[in-house]
Amino acid sequence: MSSLQKTFYIETFGCQMNFHDSEKVVGTLISEGYAQVQREEDADLIFYNTCSIRDKAEQKVFHRLADVKKLQKEGKRFAVLGCVAQQEGEKIFERAPYVSMVAGSASYHNLPAMLVQIEAGATRVTGLDDRETDQTFETEFTARTNPHRGYITIIEGCDKFCAYCVVPYTRGKERSRTSQSVVDEAKRMTDAGYTDIQLLGQNVNSYRDPAGKKSFAELLTAVGELPGIRRVRFTTSHPRDFTKDIIDAIDAVPALCDHVHLPVQSGSSRVLQSMFREYTREQYLERIAWMKAIRNKEISITTDVIVGFPGETEAEFGETLSLLDEVGYDGVFSFKYSPRPNTPSLQYIDSVAEGEKSRRLQGLQEHQRELQRASYSRHLGQTLEVMVEGKNGARGQIIGRTSQNKTLNFVTHDQRQPGIGDYVQVEVTQVFPNSLLGKMVG
Repeated sequence: MSSLQKTFYIETFGCQMNFHDSEKVVGTLISEGYAQVQREEDADLIFYNTCSIRDKAEQKVFHRLADVKKLQKEGKRFAVLGCVAQQEGEKIFERAPYVSMVAGSASYHNLPAMLVQIEAGATRVTGLDDRETDQTFETEFTARTNPHRGYITIIEGCDKFCAYCVVPYTRGKERSRTSQSVVDEAKRMTDAGYTDIQLLGQNVNSYRDPAGKKSFAELLTAVGELPGIRRVRFTTSHPRDFTKDIIDAIDAVPALCDHVHLPVQSGSSRVLQSMFREYTREQYLERIAWMKAIRNKEISITTDVIVGFPGETEAEFGETLSLLDEVGYDGVFSFKYSPRPNTPSLQYIDSVAEGEKSRRLQGLQEHQRELQRASYSRHLGQTLEVMVEGKNGARGQIIGRTSQNKTLNFVTHDQRQPGIGDYVQVEVTQVFPNSLLGKMVG
């Protein structure tokens, strides 16, 4: 590694938490004297921050490593971070001997010490904490990539052990930051001009303040009432820990966004039990009823669904379709079941044929598309506040997002062009199944 200038490149796969982890990793690297570059060819140290939530994720990582293997001849060093690193562990060194560091997300707080080992010439540096770690990855050096919208991880890890999910094994046990540290970070962000903050966690609403001062709903309220805050979001919630005080806070605090992502996974109580989801269809619908009953806002609800879980019958799949009708989701992220390493569902017989999984997935997505076409039509003629995110030069449109997390692209005939991060009023003139189109007013 060059002694004159230490450079790094990082590529991130997966969820918002992974991308925010990378922001913190980048900030840590810069604070340790590294300079970020945009091409692997220009870097001394190349990081891949990985995700293992979907099938064949680890194969994708190894294919990526094989693609860049030739760079090792130029003295490059490679590091695999994240969930695949924790899942595969030191097997990565065996399959890709040119990798010098393997570190799971629970060990990022040790990153400076691991870098010292790399710089000293170590060829096998590991950070593979077990599930019992109490450490969270907090750093004042976060390198945020968006100057207007930012993320704060408030809880790491997972204790739910859903039958299909690898996350509890790759990210460790649930461990929360103190509410004061979260509020302090949010205040630093608002002081720096951030107006949109998203609180993150594998199960964000399972948050437990180590200091015992604030519940999750009280923490939401505290962040939402900071001067300068326009929007506060949170993801992802677990239905078991989704309590009514969360909805009461959303209703009472203007800055708390009118959008909730509440993964259901299946509309069948029997399948939910087999998944170890810890709630029934009826309990889930009770939480939906809370959201629909509030007075001051209309909450947009989105969800996750898995089709073809082992043992799922055609009738049980039909229960999921009927749940879509009953709830009226504004968005559904849907996936075919795929067995993941070390998970309890490996004990089940994967009884639903691959072709049948594909048929169910296509049927669900087509059904939801029609439901969304109808649900989005309610916005036609409405005037909504959007935050400007960018411009689509090819179409002459400005890209915006509503507080319900919906894309609303718009045009303006005013000479004043809004800038990225501005909030403007937009009248909806056209609706599509996944987005809205409008014109700026006022």
